[in-house]
Amino acid sequence: MTAIKHALQRDIFTPNDERLLSIVNVCKAGKKKRNCFLCATVTTERPVQVNVVKVKKSDKGDFYKRQTAWALRDLAVVDAKDAIKENPEFDLHFDKVYKWVASSTVEKNTFISCIWKLNQRYLRKKIDFINVSSQLLEESVPSGENQSVAGGDEEAVDEYQELNAREEQDIEIMMEGCEYAISNAEAFAEKLSRELQVLDGANIQSIMASEKQVNILMKLLDEALKEVDQIELKLSSYEEMLQSVKEQMDQISESNHLIHLSNTNNVKLLSEIEFLVNHMDLAKGHIKALQEGDLTSSRGIEACTNAADALLQCMNVALRPGHDMLHAVKQQQQRFSDLREQFARRLASHLNSVFVQQGHDQSSTLAQHSVELTLPNHHPFHRDLLRYAKLMEWLKNTDYGKYEGLTKNYMDYLSRLYEREIKDFFEVAKIKMTGTTREGKKFGLHGSSGKLTGSTSSLNKLSVQSSGNRRSQSSSLLDMGNMSASDLDVADRTKFDKIFEQVLSELEPLCLAEQDFISKFFKLQQHQSSSGTTMNEAEEMDGGILSRLHTSGVPQTISSEKDMIRQMMTKIFRCIEPELNNLIALGDKIDSFNSLYMLVKMSHHVWTAQNVDPASFLSTTLGNVLVTVKRNFDKCISNQMKQMDEVKISKKSKVGILPFVAEFEEFAALAESIFKNAERRGDLDKAYIKLIRAVFVSVEKVANESQKTPRDVVMMENFHHIFATLSRLKISCLEAEKKEAKQKYTDHLQSYVIYSLGQPLEKLNHFFEGVEARVAQGIREEEVSYQLAFNKQELRKVIKEYPGKEVKKGLDNLYKKVDKHLCEEENLLQVVWHSMQDEFIRQYKHFEGLIARCYPGSGITMEFTIQDILDYCSSIAQSH
Repeated sequence: MTAIKHALQRDIFTPNDERLLSIVNVCKAGKKKRNCFLCATVTTERPVQVNVVKVKKSDKGDFYKRQTAWALRDLAVVDAKDAIKENPEFDLHFDKVYKWVASSTVEKNTFISCIWKLNQRYLRKKIDFINVSSQLLEESVPSGENQSVAGGDEEAVDEYQELNAREEQDIEIMMEGCEYAISNAEAFAEKLSRELQVLDGANIQSIMASEKQVNILMKLLDEALKEVDQIELKLSSYEEMLQSVKEQMDQISESNHLIHLSNTNNVKLLSEIEFLVNHMDLAKGHIKALQEGDLTSSRGIEACTNAADALLQCMNVALRPGHDMLHAVKQQQQRFSDLREQFARRLASHLNSVFVQQGHDQSSTLAQHSVELTLPNHHPFHRDLLRYAKLMEWLKNTDYGKYEGLTKNYMDYLSRLYEREIKDFFEVAKIKMTGTTREGKKFGLHGSSGKLTGSTSSLNKLSVQSSGNRRSQSSSLLDMGNMSASDLDVADRTKFDKIFEQVLSELEPLCLAEQDFISKFFKLQQHQSSSGTTMNEAEEMDGGILSRLHTSGVPQTISSEKDMIRQMMTKIFRCIEPELNNLIALGDKIDSFNSLYMLVKMSHHVWTAQNVDPASFLSTTLGNVLVTVKRNFDKCISNQMKQMDEVKISKKSKVGILPFVAEFEEFAALAESIFKNAERRGDLDKAYIKLIRAVFVSVEKVANESQKTPRDVVMMENFHHIFATLSRLKISCLEAEKKEAKQKYTDHLQSYVIYSLGQPLEKLNHFFEGVEARVAQGIREEEVSYQLAFNKQELRKVIKEYPGKEVKKGLDNLYKKVDKHLCEEENLLQVVWHSMQDEFIRQYKHFEGLIARCYPGSGITMEFTIQDILDYCSSIAQSH
């Protein structure tokens, strides 16, 4: 192996400036055994690089060649397979795992040991050596060649050392003295040997000459030893003396430790005493304020507040471990508890007296508000009580039972006080509302449907007795409708609107002020809700939330302070919702149209309240009342639709404009003025759709049942009135209905005109209808004159029956008849007459065309011309 190592060093590594330190003969595991060598090498130049090189014998000859090299820093794991048993297998983990089988275990161990030492010397890298004996990694392999290989890395640096300057100079001097040293090495070696012998002899003589000096030196050493013995004796005596000193110092040290410990304990004790005195000592002034302080003056209340805060701080001080076992601490805590109980009792008693006095003082001011629509102002009372707010917070934190008792008493006293004030307030509002009409008892006549029911039923019971007084009785109908409307006219409704708005405007600040006071006085937080109830959602409320909040006794366990505020407000103002509902019922009884005013006003106030706090008492209460108002509004719409279904018309008088059509016009005009820029416009639009469809259906129903007035006239006049109303009011949601009304008016006008024009020239109409029938059966137009019933002689006979004088007379009778059919309110007579004139001219031209086509060359013409028709129509219209 040594010969191979030298051959490899010479042939492969020396040319590459590398030095071979260890070699192992291996073959790959599990394959055909092809031997190669793994060599551990280092470079001779710095920085030193350590490599593991695979060398393989060439196939072409007996020389070796370098096949693969790995840097040692890339080696991650060396796995020796077994640390106890001898096993020639081992693995090296570079970029991948290389499995090898060594020719002997000794070579494997030597190679692994060399790898470990190279790593320790040059790299200091974390290479995992697993299944390797610890002994192998700590010691070098002994003996011979293996030792030299294993320790090669130790001697690597010292094997070739450079000569220093002194050594180089000595060698040069020696070689100058022996010029033949290089040419005759043997002579040079003999000379050096002779000089060495001369030097040895000189040394021996020098030693023998210095024997005397050695003896002197020995004597000096003996004397020195004696001096040392004396010094040791002195040191021993000194040590004995110091021993006693040490014992005394130990005693002093122990005494000092005890003194220090005592001082430390005294300091700690003083600190504890100062802590207790500073934190559990209540000033005499605070004690006096708690026991005898004046709770009526501002200065006394401030003193009591400061004393109560100081007492609370003393009671809430965080005691250190063991303090609660001290007798003095227990006594002080008991004293604090007694002071707290005494002051809490005194404070609760005083505030109860203030609540009672407030009820008496406010009751005395009710008389001055009995004639005015205003609510008493509670601000002075709130201002006085807010001085006790901090004391209430103290009471809440220290004695919640008395705090709850005060809360209950406040609700009891104030609920009775507010109930008297609010009921008197609503009584004044009702008196002012009923005073808006001329006769208060008249409300019973209208029932829940209000003015519409009374006026509609009155109109429906009237009938026209004869054709001679149709026009006058039609005027009477309108006059009576206007009379019923005059009882509750626009001024009365505006006054009701102002009263209702004033009621809401008085209630809203009252509730908000009381809620703000409760929050501040009782120290309850008002949290804004993240998702409030919208006004549309308020319509679906059934009042269930209020029924859960009404309680007769002390509030139950409440999930949050916000719920407690709402519960207290509900108890204090429990009469607001019933009184509002009664007022709404009265307004609806006075006039069902009042529900429009109330819906707009209530919606606005609900919207305002929800913007402040969607979950507040005011928002919830107004939302519940809004549901009632919306139901009354829906009931008003339903009653109008019901009246349309029940309408009856006279069989002896002409119909004219139907009452419910006029009422729809009144309703729409009123609603547009009320709902301008209102939040609940959507509700009105829905009502419009329902009402207009009901009006359309009822108009057709009445037209079909009419016996005195032609159906087309009823449809034409009423749909013209509807179209005019919708055009004037410009209601965007009824654009489709406006177009439909116009179309119905136009269609029925045309139908009425065509039907009426068939009568003045009745025989002529029948004749030409027969002619058109023959043509329709397939007879050619020019052959119609050969038909016996429609020959030229028959045509001349029919035409002679309608000279100009007869035509004018027929048109005059037609004008009178149309005048009897139409009503004066809509003023459609001239429109209808002009349409009849145009239709008559169209028929005239149609007849002339038939004569020209069916009787060509006969020379037959009508007895009158188009100009005659225009003159007749103009003359008839002017004469009437």
